[in-house]
Amino acid sequence: MTEPGVWSRKHLQYEFKQAELLARALTHRSRSDNNNERLEFLGDAVLGLVIADKLHKDLPDSDEGSLSRQRAALVRKETLADISGGAGLGDAMLLGSGESRSGGHQRTSILADGLEAVFGAVYLDGGFEAATRVILHLYGKRLEDLPESEALKDPKTRLQEALQSAGHAVPVYDVKSEEGPPHARNFEVVCTISGLDISTTGNGSSRRKAEQSAATEALNILNNGNSGSP
Repeated sequence: MTEPGVWSRKHLQYEFKQAELLARALTHRSRSDNNNERLEFLGDAVLGLVIADKLHKDLPDSDEGSLSRQRAALVRKETLADISGGAGLGDAMLLGSGESRSGGHQRTSILADGLEAVFGAVYLDGGFEAATRVILHLYGKRLEDLPESEALKDPKTRLQEALQSAGHAVPVYDVKSEEGPPHARNFEVVCTISGLDISTTGNGSSRRKAEQSAATEALNILNNGNSGSP
């Protein structure tokens, strides 16, 4: 277990004036009722504004859609968890015994939510400028090496745009099956493109994820020219 103040100074390059704020930000609901959920709510809003402001300044020629895709990629749970892992946040988090034994210190949702809570705590402790400094410090090169906006479009969007630009019908998605308990659902979805003799199947923990998986397979077929290029 890493001492919170030491962790903050090392990884955030920030020292809290109100140590109790940092302690609460690092406390998961499985550990105490005095947990980080409210700070997570606040930190999510602070993070969104900081990233939006940074992108607006750095990408003056990008339209609203491009900026939105860039922001979504930067603030999604997977990105936050990756940043948290690099900053050793898991070692500083306070979890209940059951959550800890089940690997909670490395769970994506806990790491992502914890980092947002830390941002909220910094905002309350030092204000918006302090929160901005911490966020930009942790994001580092991610903000310098942004991918092309087109590459951030989800597979369903890219597939539909490719088909429409070539005058083909839009794909149709049908749920083939939905199985498993509520906490571990599995969806199987079929993506059909009429006129091109393409039918692909995707699986995922939600209908949306299954559709994206099926769309990815359809894009692979189109890009490989197996059923004619759109």
